[in-house]
Amino acid sequence: MSKILIINFKFLFIILSALVINFFSLGCKNTNIKFEVYETSKSGNKLTLIKDFELTGQTSEIVLNYDNEFQTITGFGGAFTESSAYLLNQLSQAKKFEVLKSYFSKEAASYSLTRTHMNSCDFSLQNYSYTPVSGDENLDYFSINEDLDDLVPMIKDAIKISEEGFKILASPWTAAPWMKDNNSWVGGKLLPKYYDTWALFFLKYLDAYEAQGIDIWGFTVENEPLGNGNNWDSMHFSPKEMDNFVQNYLGPKLESKGRSEIVILGYDQNRADLKEWVDVMYNKNKSANYFDGTAIHWYESTYDYFPNELQYAHQIAQDKYLIQTEACIDSEVPVWENDSWYWEKKATDWGYDWREESKKYLHPKYAPVNRYARDIIGCLNNWVDGWVDWNMVLDRQGGPNWFKNWCIAPIIVDIKTDQIYYTPLYYIMSHFSKFIRPGAKVIGTSVSDESLMATAAVNPDSSTTVVVFNEQNKPKTFILRGSGFEKRIGISAQSIQTIQFHK
Repeated sequence: MSKILIINFKFLFIILSALVINFFSLGCKNTNIKFEVYETSKSGNKLTLIKDFELTGQTSEIVLNYDNEFQTITGFGGAFTESSAYLLNQLSQAKKFEVLKSYFSKEAASYSLTRTHMNSCDFSLQNYSYTPVSGDENLDYFSINEDLDDLVPMIKDAIKISEEGFKILASPWTAAPWMKDNNSWVGGKLLPKYYDTWALFFLKYLDAYEAQGIDIWGFTVENEPLGNGNNWDSMHFSPKEMDNFVQNYLGPKLESKGRSEIVILGYDQNRADLKEWVDVMYNKNKSANYFDGTAIHWYESTYDYFPNELQYAHQIAQDKYLIQTEACIDSEVPVWENDSWYWEKKATDWGYDWREESKKYLHPKYAPVNRYARDIIGCLNNWVDGWVDWNMVLDRQGGPNWFKNWCIAPIIVDIKTDQIYYTPLYYIMSHFSKFIRPGAKVIGTSVSDESLMATAAVNPDSSTTVVVFNEQNKPKTFILRGSGFEKRIGISAQSIQTIQFHK
């Protein structure tokens, strides 16, 4: 009898052991952890909370290393432009505030880092300057009246909606023509005799916007100082010229007025040329103290996020910001209410047709969703601490844009019919902006499946956010592992997931 009991107990022990092992392999070791998984997919999920996963046979691993901490997150968001603000004012009040809440409410995308333009840009209704009087060196006639109809009200409405607030970066595209060597809105350089006047311009702008109840967090010195093909509002600086302007004019001007807290970001163009610029900006001269960081754009390539250049920029200035300040699907008229298009490799960009042959390989046809997801994850894994999209709102033509430089925004509106289209790009941005908050610390992430991309951060409230992107045409299964926990998760084909939990 005792032998039978012993045998039965052994059999029971084997069965229970198998059940326990199976439980841990399918679920999480720490059963007190509540995992929330949100997915956006080509199949139709839109930041949808997923509770039942499709688990495939082959399983990979995503391992989080909490001991490896990297950059502190500044924020995610988009740009206030005159074009976006004008369009919002053409919508009904209900639709206007629906869009603003979609970007700034805590329940929606909860944008935390934004950008706007000083003077006009291509996404303005026309060329304009706050300094229209030629020869006004003391800027006695400085005025932001051009912004008061649309741009300022949009920003003020967003401030009212945002519970946690957001930072604003301001960028000039060009000085007024009378300050430039070519007397034109497009191209040319700032005349040296107006360097002090141009530095004063930044201070005047700060005061004017603060008078409207809008605090500016920082500046980029010049949008695209290398130029943009002499197409729209622009002004050129070489690295040494910008360094001179910041070291001897802008930095001291802000300092003399007690405004040293205002952030100054240098460069503000494509990542391929980062080394040339940061080598000058942080060359142990006085300007290195004035530059608080570096601003970058993504337009050099539709698929390469330039990790080597990002790593170099961080290593040479480890205590400085590295912020992506502009990105968009350019040279495209928006596709209206066809989500599938955004997941397919059909988009082209400025370099697809006419870039020089030696660099045309950087501009193949691409899927807009893939470009956003890959770039943001790639940036976060290479020291970038902020990521800012371009226009928040455009119309069905991809404007208004005085140069007809049509682009796509995450939200497209039809002002004639009072309709709003939330493209998949809106949800891609939300996967990061809503769940990775300012002050979060990026942590180490390793992925065994090279076809998956992932990044992770620990928020100030101690929650962990993991973002996983699967651009393949088949679903995947992975085990998310960390200190004391693991969770088996299925991710749909062509999808992005945000996983959030408290350990």
